[in-house]
Amino acid sequence: MRDGLTITEDDLAGDDIRDLVALHLSGMHAESPACKVNALPLDKLRQPGVTFYVARVDGELAAMGALKHLSATHGELKSMRAAPNWRGRGVGEAMLVHLLSVARERGYTRVSLETGRTEAFAPAVTLYKKHGFVECAAFGDYVVDDFSQCLSLAL
Repeated sequence: MRDGLTITEDDLAGDDIRDLVALHLSGMHAESPACKVNALPLDKLRQPGVTFYVARVDGELAAMGALKHLSATHGELKSMRAAPNWRGRGVGEAMLVHLLSVARERGYTRVSLETGRTEAFAPAVTLYKKHGFVECAAFGDYVVDDFSQCLSLAL
């Protein structure tokens, strides 16, 4: 990743981040059966227990991601997305590394996520597996099936 990258907690008030959240939601609806869209809308990203972050490069929005508190030892990755102009340039990986660092600081011993199995989700799954995530049983309200998979990382 290049110089000028900053990752900060965000309140989702900016137009650019609201647009990226909308793009993420529309992408999830385009690539997933309606009953399998687990992406969080703005109001859910603002709920207690969810901490939302943005990555910017020289002030330009590059990526977003959130960490949801599940228990004293377990967190969930949510809303990981690179902005279109930044895909494939390392900002998603920088966000993942940041979220894992926050999870460790919180004392979590495990971080999990739910994602799709189709080709549209392959780049994200590759990134998660690069960082040690492995397939796991469903957690929370998720269901593992032909479309959905759950991944987890022991910290």
